[in-house]
Amino acid sequence: MKTFTKILSVLSVLFINHISYAQEPTDCIDSVIICGNSTVNLNVNGVGVQELNNSNTCGSSEHNSIWLQVTLVTDGTLGFTLRPNSSAIQEDYDFFVFGPNVLCNNIGQAIRCSTTNPASAGLPNNLTGMNASSVDTSEGPGPHGDSFVRWLDVQAGDTYFIVIDRPIGNSGFTLEWTGTAEFSPPPVSQENALTPLDLEMCDTVIPYEDGFTSFNLEVNTPIIAGTQTNVSLSYHLTDSDANIDINPLSSPYTNISNPQDIFVRITNTITGCFEITDFSLSVNLGPEYEPPSPFSLCDSNGDGNNNNGHTFFDLNSKNSEILKGQDPSSINISYHESKISAEMGTAALSSPYYNLIPNNQQIFVRIEDALRTNCRTISTLNLVVNPLPEIFEATLVQCDLDGTIDGFTIFNLEQAKEALTAGSLNRSLRYYLNTDDAENNNNEISGSAYKNIMNPQVLSVRVTDDLTGCYSMTKLNLEISTTTVNNAQLDACDNDSSEDGLYSFNLSDVDGTVLSSLPQGLDLFYYETYEDALLENNPLLNEFTNTIPYSQTIYARVEKSNACYGISEVELRVFEMPNVELEDEAIYCLNKFPDKITITGGVINDPPNNYTYAWSTGESTSEIMVDNPGSYSVRISNPNGCFKDRTIKVLASNIATITQIDITDATQNNTVKLLLNGEGDYEYALDDINGPYQNSATFEKVLPGFHSVFVRDINGCGITVENISVIGFPKYFTPNNDGINDRWQVSGIDAQFQSKSTIYIFDRMGKLLNELHPLSNGWDGNFLGKPMPTNDYWFSVTLQDGRVFNGHFSLKR
Repeated sequence: MKTFTKILSVLSVLFINHISYAQEPTDCIDSVIICGNSTVNLNVNGVGVQELNNSNTCGSSEHNSIWLQVTLVTDGTLGFTLRPNSSAIQEDYDFFVFGPNVLCNNIGQAIRCSTTNPASAGLPNNLTGMNASSVDTSEGPGPHGDSFVRWLDVQAGDTYFIVIDRPIGNSGFTLEWTGTAEFSPPPVSQENALTPLDLEMCDTVIPYEDGFTSFNLEVNTPIIAGTQTNVSLSYHLTDSDANIDINPLSSPYTNISNPQDIFVRITNTITGCFEITDFSLSVNLGPEYEPPSPFSLCDSNGDGNNNNGHTFFDLNSKNSEILKGQDPSSINISYHESKISAEMGTAALSSPYYNLIPNNQQIFVRIEDALRTNCRTISTLNLVVNPLPEIFEATLVQCDLDGTIDGFTIFNLEQAKEALTAGSLNRSLRYYLNTDDAENNNNEISGSAYKNIMNPQVLSVRVTDDLTGCYSMTKLNLEISTTTVNNAQLDACDNDSSEDGLYSFNLSDVDGTVLSSLPQGLDLFYYETYEDALLENNPLLNEFTNTIPYSQTIYARVEKSNACYGISEVELRVFEMPNVELEDEAIYCLNKFPDKITITGGVINDPPNNYTYAWSTGESTSEIMVDNPGSYSVRISNPNGCFKDRTIKVLASNIATITQIDITDATQNNTVKLLLNGEGDYEYALDDINGPYQNSATFEKVLPGFHSVFVRDINGCGITVENISVIGFPKYFTPNNDGINDRWQVSGIDAQFQSKSTIYIFDRMGKLLNELHPLSNGWDGNFLGKPMPTNDYWFSVTLQDGRVFNGHFSLKR
């Protein structure tokens, strides 16, 4: 039971969910009467009639307002603190006080008011009200004031109207009264703790079990009022209706929800003060229970026929499920063929009950409170008779190829499932040595691989429907076959991408060998192990890659109508490939024709005579001699017929032919560039046949004088040599007979190179001092037998090739 003490917890719904004709406390005439000095929690929303125009000095009117009425019963002071529910400084509340003892149609001017905006005024909080420390009686609007004014001095019997208005914001507020004056007390709810206010009734009104029935609300009136006088009570659907005192309920009353709260307004008929309390209405729909699951049984011979969808049900065996652990003495359970009889509590069924409708019949269960039998509920119970699974007798024929032909071998019992059940889905099979064990589910044969203990042998089979748990009994006959089939062999060269002894075999290639001379209409399957073949586990696909490198035995199972006809061995052999270098290159020097070179079959780590060879030239030796460039191929085969093809490219090469030598000389950077012809790849050296050699055919910074250039074929076909001359002019000479630079002569001239050149030497004045012979040792620095002084001298050289050079040099002594 809940109690809303006084008017203190009036919620925002009071002012939002109003009815169009309802009174609202937004106007003076409908003001909320405040009783008691406790804190109130209120909200504001909207404005009724605008009543604050020209009625105050705080320069404001109603925006979102609520009117409160307070009557004092003692002298003293009256103040309050208004605290918005939101502490945001933008949340702005104003208030106005009228009185004492004014009428709503003539309220006069406000005697207290505050419209200060806390954000504009820079205040630390958004509180407002009346207190003892303030001296002003009005303040605002906007930034003026501190939101508090002087409280009132009041006398007993005085009545005041207080208007709370919120121009900015959206939260509710609390109002804490201060001062010494006291208000009229509210009436008090007098509930007797031994007599709960909450009302509970059984659902006895048609339609049953909808949770709606009739209640006498007035039974609570004397309990709530107690011994108080001058009070009136009214019952309401909502606390809002009770607060505003609209839409009172009449009694008896039919609830509209289950459970449902009813709100009671207790009003003091003298002071108008009121209190709100509440109680609940609940409709008892009967005891708690667990809806029974379908009652499923297997068809049986209890009525002489195990295939008619009828059997006997022990209905009382469902009671414990329905009670769900509750005391059986507190709840009565009965079973009925119709819903009407269950609702009326008549014609209860006896147990065991023989179903009238085959396979699936719905009956009704009445669950009632043992003390209040009208408090009951009705449930349903489906009686289901499940059919027994259909079964067939079957025979398994197995081969006796386990190494000893003795009539004993291993059977895969799973292979009989199709025949025993005709392929029905959701079937589990269990196998037993005899019928008694099968009936009692004792000594089940473990696993599907079973070795017979006699030939022939009969097993008992229990076939269970996995969906219903119903089972039937049948037989499985085990027999041994003594026929045989042919062994076979599959060979392959290891010529796939990786030479690892593994190869993808097409097993159907040996079907003809395995089935040779056997009757028509047999089925053939391959297995990796003998046990798999015997038990028909993991049959291989037609494309099978051996799992043991180079040599592996698999097994072929021949069947006739799923009966084993025979199992044979199939040997898979993978032969190694020749270990050969597949590609090679050789060089033939054209300048050495008609000499020949040798090319080989390229066998690695094995004597060449272990293989046969087929050359593109028609030869069959392990190596051949050739004297022409070109592409030569050879097929190398081992004794197993596995082969690889090798290709040798014989590339042409040749000694170089120098066609031209371009020399840039008589410069700071003399260069020599070779132009040549030839089929080879070449490198170049200067002056030394042993190198070093360079890849470029151009030599730079070559010293003046005589040189040899070497062009070497990197394929070994030979070296071409050419002598060259690089012209140069010494910058100085020192004729002091020390053997170093004693004479001046043009470098790079001899009998072979530029021998018919003309050389003249002049002094600075242009006087001809000497005409040098190009093949002489050079000028010794004398003129007419006398040494010339240290100085610069000039030369003019016309080379045999027509080039003319002029310059100077120094003579140093």
